[in-house]
Amino acid sequence: MNRQEILQGLHERFPEDITNVFEKSAKRVYIEIKAGVIVQMAQYLFKEIGARFNIASGVDNRDNMEILYHFTEETIDLVISLRVTLQKTKLEIDSLTPVFPAAQWIEQEIHELLGINFIGHPQLKRLLLPEDWPEGVHPLRKDYKEWDPNAIRDRGV
Repeated sequence: MNRQEILQGLHERFPEDITNVFEKSAKRVYIEIKAGVIVQMAQYLFKEIGARFNIASGVDNRDNMEILYHFTEETIDLVISLRVTLQKTKLEIDSLTPVFPAAQWIEQEIHELLGINFIGHPQLKRLLLPEDWPEGVHPLRKDYKEWDPNAIRDRGV
């Protein structure tokens, strides 16, 4: 399957759910999608296209949060990034762990550092931050305020 066939298949399978496609280069494409179809689209890429789930990344854009789910279709050297935007008033999305158990750690990390809830995740527990870190304080948010007056955070969190 080539790049054009993959993009055409996505448009045919999810005609109402793709909001934008940005073809950055011959080896990279960003597809903005509605949050409600992330599991179905990830399953399609993995099971029908044969793309491998690489990683997800979360970004605070001040007005909203964004999650990028990165997939690689290695036979044609293509990276497909599914871009989902979440409003800060409703920071939740379905977990990919039922499809890819390997998504568990990155979802835990995004949850802990940005405060996004992954519905259906088997255990959204602390992964990186110390046990005395206060609940509801997410250090990678743009509005983060230091909570510990004795902390010296000159080398990151």
